[in-house]
Amino acid sequence: MRIKPIIVSLAIVLLTASCLFAGSSDRIGTAGAQELRIPVGGRVSAMAGSNIADITGAEALFWNPAGVAYNEGTEAMFTHLEYLAGINVDYVGVTTNIADFGALGFQAKVISFGEMEITTDDRPQGTGETFNPTFSVIGLTYSRIFTDRVSFGVTASLVNEKIEQVSANGLALDFGFVYNPLWRGLKFGIAVKNYGPQMKFSGEGFNIANDVPSTEPGSQQKTYSSQSAEFELPAFIQFGVSWDAVNRGMNRAVVAGSFQSNNFSEDEFRGGLEYSYNDVVFLRGGYVGTSQDNFMYGLTLGAGLKYAWGQNAITFDYSWVQTEYFDDNQYFTVKFAF
Repeated sequence: MRIKPIIVSLAIVLLTASCLFAGSSDRIGTAGAQELRIPVGGRVSAMAGSNIADITGAEALFWNPAGVAYNEGTEAMFTHLEYLAGINVDYVGVTTNIADFGALGFQAKVISFGEMEITTDDRPQGTGETFNPTFSVIGLTYSRIFTDRVSFGVTASLVNEKIEQVSANGLALDFGFVYNPLWRGLKFGIAVKNYGPQMKFSGEGFNIANDVPSTEPGSQQKTYSSQSAEFELPAFIQFGVSWDAVNRGMNRAVVAGSFQSNNFSEDEFRGGLEYSYNDVVFLRGGYVGTSQDNFMYGLTLGAGLKYAWGQNAITFDYSWVQTEYFDDNQYFTVKFAF
């Protein structure tokens, strides 16, 4: 049993997590790069994001990178989410397991806001021109099983936000840890998300042409450049547990729960359940709750269908997430394993 890598991995997670316990209602709305928090994948979203301890393959890239190592072979996942206010989220993730090295993963998330009309002080009703803001997250993951009980994973993501003539770039790190005591399907997971330096917008959009003070009227204007304030990433840490409540023959039922401590809002409690028959048909449900006022989310439901031939498999997942104030979120996901 290689104790040293386990101790180092756990120390990294806990030391990083110690920086994140600073959330309260006073900090709501003060973090940027919120695209990092938008969930992906039909399985875990249908379980209210509770199942970070029993997650593998491409879907683990977002939820807990430690779970990537448990997937044998290669898996690709594509998911589409009709998000809030007409915003579309598209995601692709690919993982592959390399013998005696570990697992590698790639993920890309693109958030499209659609065409928006340009307005100015002189023309508040619009200039007739449009622009299309685009936010993206591109990440690389390394995950490894240290022993038959412990795995660790880390993800480095490049964050880009582009709004007309200004943009911001950043780096976000995720750390994940899974412990499997090898007892009746019980598993524990820790995920530290979105840890990194502050971001800042820059670009030609901050340039303003204005008259130079104390000069003659009609003199040539001078270009001034304003500065954008820096903003923090929406960091949080999640502790989760899952248990095979039923695992007999072709029937399996997984119960999962998690506690999420947010750096910029009140803490959240999540619970979920998944029933599967013969590893082919899946039914899922969950609920997320918090003490925060005007919280948008609550009940989640979903289903999945898996078709396998030989060593290959294709899975279709759907999830529905109750959302206040906006249309309910719907996830459409397809996964290929080979």
